[in-house]
Amino acid sequence: MRLSRYFMPILKENPKEAEIVSHRLMLRTGMIRQQSAGIYSWLPLGKRVLDKVNAIIREEQNRSGAIELLMPTLQSAELWQESGRYDAYGKEMLRIKDRQDRPMLYGPTNEEMVTDIFRSYVKSYRNLPLNLYHIQLKFRDEIRPRFGTMRSREFLMKDAYSFDLGREGAEHAYNKMFAAYLRTFDRMGLRAIPMRADTGPIGGNLSHEFIILADTGESEVFCHKDFLGFGIPGEGTDFDDVAGLKAIFEKWTSRYAATSEMHDEAAFGAIPEAERLSARGIEVGHIFYFGTKYSEAMGAKVLGPDGKEHVVHMGSYGIGPTRLVPAIIEASHDENGIIWPKSVAPFDVVVINMKTGDDACDAACATLYSDLGNAGFDVLLDDTDDRAGAKFATADLIGVPVQIIVGPRSIANGEVEVKDRKTGARETMTVEAAINKLIAAK
Repeated sequence: MRLSRYFMPILKENPKEAEIVSHRLMLRTGMIRQQSAGIYSWLPLGKRVLDKVNAIIREEQNRSGAIELLMPTLQSAELWQESGRYDAYGKEMLRIKDRQDRPMLYGPTNEEMVTDIFRSYVKSYRNLPLNLYHIQLKFRDEIRPRFGTMRSREFLMKDAYSFDLGREGAEHAYNKMFAAYLRTFDRMGLRAIPMRADTGPIGGNLSHEFIILADTGESEVFCHKDFLGFGIPGEGTDFDDVAGLKAIFEKWTSRYAATSEMHDEAAFGAIPEAERLSARGIEVGHIFYFGTKYSEAMGAKVLGPDGKEHVVHMGSYGIGPTRLVPAIIEASHDENGIIWPKSVAPFDVVVINMKTGDDACDAACATLYSDLGNAGFDVLLDDTDDRAGAKFATADLIGVPVQIIVGPRSIANGEVEVKDRKTGARETMTVEAAINKLIAAK
């Protein structure tokens, strides 16, 4: 992508309405634009990051055995009346009526709808276990939306729903998602700590929030420092290994960790002071096991191996991609801008042409742009007429992991400068060497 042809409306000044770093940087880099309170458009730069976050989520959900579908944003109120949640959910639910005067709602979550889909087609235990997920927009009419897409009214959610014959299978499904979440967040450069949490309006009696530590977190969290060093399940994790996944779950729940709603001061105080960690945290995922709460109310049953009908056990598992993007920024930035982890960066490399119109600079940039693009890199070419300082500031602000600086003096010697955005380290080398180095590190 050539920057001269790209839509990236960068702001020179910090927006007054932005209270936290991620909101400020997302507005400044032209990632998002607020359309109304708590509702945002994702502009091209932000959409690229969001797509990469979603790709990692999909890969890990698929790896765990979950199956993707897509449910609509608008739901019939009848399903929620059937489960008993329509009146109980509260003012966060946006209730509407269609032209036939039928009550509808903009879905804040999808337990009812997915249960309806399940009961319509699955009749035998032989079709279990089953986990269905989608990545779809949700709406919750927050009383005070704030912090940009960190706490918005309309947001993107990956929600998965597991169905099992009994409690034992449902706990294995829970452990699958537990391990998949650890892997998902780690691939985005985040250390997420699973903490005992309140189940809220979803219901159930087993729930964990996945929290990343950040000064701008919404609530106080409490945990053992050992979590900072625990190993993440590997790429070869066997999601059919019941004992192996249970061991992962038991290890990651073997130390004290709780959100403020579930905090036990006495239990936390029993931890040696040097090993306690009290901090602010950002929730990036939430998983629930709620047994037969929805399946009982909505008649989701299967014929078991004993020839009798059994009400299925269910769980739900959420990740907020539009919340994850600012969370990553909160965890990875400096005074100059964003420092994207390579896995979710909008571009892998930015090639900065210091003198657009200079034949040697233009030729070198064209080679870098073409060869790196052919090697599978997402390349941004800054071919604008901006001053050098502005080009450098833009590259640092948008946080692309690698900058290749092409100037008339260096290219006269056949060389370019390669800068690592995270460390600031710079290295001078030939164009060919720069290309080979990046390909070798890919």
